[in-house]
Amino acid sequence: MPISQPRSPEVYLNLNIRGMGPSATLAINERSRQLAAQGQRIYRLGLGQSPFPVPSHVQQCLRDNAHQKDYLSVKGLPALRQAVVDWVRRSEGLDYSPDNVLVGPGTKELMFLVQLAYYGDLVIPSPSWVSYAPQARIIGRHIHWLRTRPETGLGVEPEALDALCARDPDRPRLLILNSPSNPTGLCYDAGQLQAIAEVLRKYRVLALSDEIYSATHYTGGHVSLARYYPEGTIISNGLSKWCGAGGWRLGFFVFPHSLGWLADAMAAVASETFTSTSAPIQYAAVTALEAGAEMDDYLERSRQVLAALAEHAYLTLSGVGAELHRAAGGFYLFPRFETRRAGLAARGIETGEVFCERLLEETGVAILPGSCFGRPHKELSTRLAFVDFDGGTALAEAATEVVDEAFVKTHCPRVTTAIERMAEWVDI
Repeated sequence: MPISQPRSPEVYLNLNIRGMGPSATLAINERSRQLAAQGQRIYRLGLGQSPFPVPSHVQQCLRDNAHQKDYLSVKGLPALRQAVVDWVRRSEGLDYSPDNVLVGPGTKELMFLVQLAYYGDLVIPSPSWVSYAPQARIIGRHIHWLRTRPETGLGVEPEALDALCARDPDRPRLLILNSPSNPTGLCYDAGQLQAIAEVLRKYRVLALSDEIYSATHYTGGHVSLARYYPEGTIISNGLSKWCGAGGWRLGFFVFPHSLGWLADAMAAVASETFTSTSAPIQYAAVTALEAGAEMDDYLERSRQVLAALAEHAYLTLSGVGAELHRAAGGFYLFPRFETRRAGLAARGIETGEVFCERLLEETGVAILPGSCFGRPHKELSTRLAFVDFDGGTALAEAATEVVDEAFVKTHCPRVTTAIERMAEWVDI
């Protein structure tokens, strides 16, 4: 009998992950590293990693707890869960039980687990963070992209959400609302959140309020969706963005009592996957969440620097015809260059992907196309993260200097130079 040929190993891959590559933000960061290692001058505006150091008092707490080696509770260190609910009470005026807090190795992992545990369609605006949709695809959930409009900042609109839900009113759904937003810098105000909450309550939609950038709101005025839809909202937050501790990998979910069953279900899955989050980092996180002048000062200065950078980038790019929403928090802008389409097409640039590729080749500025965030492939949209600067120096100087355009040009020159090179390249 003839011997059959061995099957390609790829046929054994789960159909949901065939053809998937690494996360776009991680891929651009790795490519930027490689190009820089080859001697090229690269301006790294792709990965949204906080440029600021972890506050010194939080670093010291981690050192003091380096000896902590025991497995902790699956849901998290009791003192940390209490610190989380105290922090939410101070910031949002909402009361939660520590029993309904789940600590994980970053919110990214917890977002995956909630989609695994809750059987519902994923609803997200276009554009949205690069990993929401791929996680749903891996698990096998249906994804619904909400239409958005530039005039409202490309965010969730209650009318669009209502129209989607009305097509099948009883279908279980999970809406992820990110404020401040990655990739746009949009921050929802109280009126917007109230209107969205009415639709969510009408159709009993589960909401995940991704607030990982909450403390980077430039005026300190972050408002949680949970204020207006407490019974159906999970608050997601962590240390990566506002505390500068992305590599520490610590995030947490806060559930209302009505969703305690979901917190327990996710904890059961967590017990069979990551077991518990790093013990020393959980102890340090308690300190990060405590009220204190040192943290308040750190946050105030970092917000000032980010706000000045956002304004410089907004004015520079809008000056060459980019359409973009003024950021109100976070590290990001989402410029679209449709007004320059004719000139760019004459240079062979007709998609966001080609735009970003040519920009990197010709200027060294690394950003991402809007298609990575759920925008149409043909759209000339991009996302940039204004984070390529020495955050420690900028924080120190912000203590004694006025933080304005001159400040960021002096202390954040890689970002301002990158934005200016990008504008000059578009305007050729």
